[in-house]
Amino acid sequence: MASNATMQVELVSVERPIWSGEATAVYARTAEGEIGVLPGHTPLLGALAPGWLVRILHADGVEQRVAVHGGFLSVRADGVSVLAEMAENADEIDVARARQALERAGDGADEDSVGARNRALARLRAAGEQI
Repeated sequence: MASNATMQVELVSVERPIWSGEATAVYARTAEGEIGVLPGHTPLLGALAPGWLVRILHADGVEQRVAVHGGFLSVRADGVSVLAEMAENADEIDVARARQALERAGDGADEDSVGARNRALARLRAAGEQI
């Protein structure tokens, strides 16, 4: 049960659950801009912006960084759900491979290039790399 200083958070992808537990804050970029969610936040539903990450501050003080690719952030009275098409924890990301993917994607405007670029950017940002 969440205390007033924490909230129940779950982050799941189509492929697998990523994390579920008590947290003090969730930060994400939606189509409307960056959002920080603290316990007691007004309910909302937002589409996750491509190329970014979700940061979860666990109740024990640990910060989890997750590259997300597509999906939604749902804030309810009883907690927060992040529902991603794909998601990868920062410690699962191969930084060299992500940099190569970013270079391969280049500045192409076609849907595949844009998608590949956004996935690479999200991975690098989650891994804490300078872009």
